[in-house]
Amino acid sequence: MELALFHTLVAGHIVTGSTGALAFWVPILARKGGAEHKRWGRVFTFAMLATGCCAVLMALLTTFEPMATHPHLEGRFEPGFIRGIFGWMMLHMGVLTINLAWYGWLCIKNRRNHAANRTRLNLALQAAVILAAVNCAVQGWLIGQPLMMGISLVGVATGVTNLRFLLNPTPAPQAWLREHIKALVGAGISVYTAFLAFGSVRVIPELALHPVTWSIPLVTGISIILYQWRKLAKPPTRRTAAA
Repeated sequence: MELALFHTLVAGHIVTGSTGALAFWVPILARKGGAEHKRWGRVFTFAMLATGCCAVLMALLTTFEPMATHPHLEGRFEPGFIRGIFGWMMLHMGVLTINLAWYGWLCIKNRRNHAANRTRLNLALQAAVILAAVNCAVQGWLIGQPLMMGISLVGVATGVTNLRFLLNPTPAPQAWLREHIKALVGAGISVYTAFLAFGSVRVIPELALHPVTWSIPLVTGISIILYQWRKLAKPPTRRTAAA
């Protein structure tokens, strides 16, 4: 029963994650604010929300039944290791993906009404990602996995910086746009990390924890964020011409 449900969630995760991974590049490369940017931005956002929900449910099943959900890893890894990496760490990544997608969506939706961003759900997601990150770090420490402790810093930083923006009564005029870019590119980093790291476990399990596997999406995503932020810092006339 658990394995059938888990496989159903994996299938949903792959479909929605693949959709989001492909849709991600259209808003990045298309003219900002144009029809294609908006249309594919919505596709990406809701694909990421669905992907994150699947990841959270998969992670919860894994924490309860690590070997039943990952029978192909029996004999290769201990149950505690599978519970930590594919349970607690995936839970953190799933919550992080939901957090970034929803937060980034609200930032642009409420760009003219900053107070509307402070919904109970949005604030709760910041607390959830911080708690999931702290738990990931603790679980990583218990099983001796520094990667879990390292990746937890991303969740803590996300929750803290998001709250800093949300609780600021008078943010800078373009702060919402910087947060929108940071969040949705961050969600893109998350989905590509999942494909490279968690996806590789079925082919070459050792790659799932290799630092290079985790660094490629992170470095690419941060480069995109910094590039877009740099464009925003240019004078309006120059920025329009560059677009």
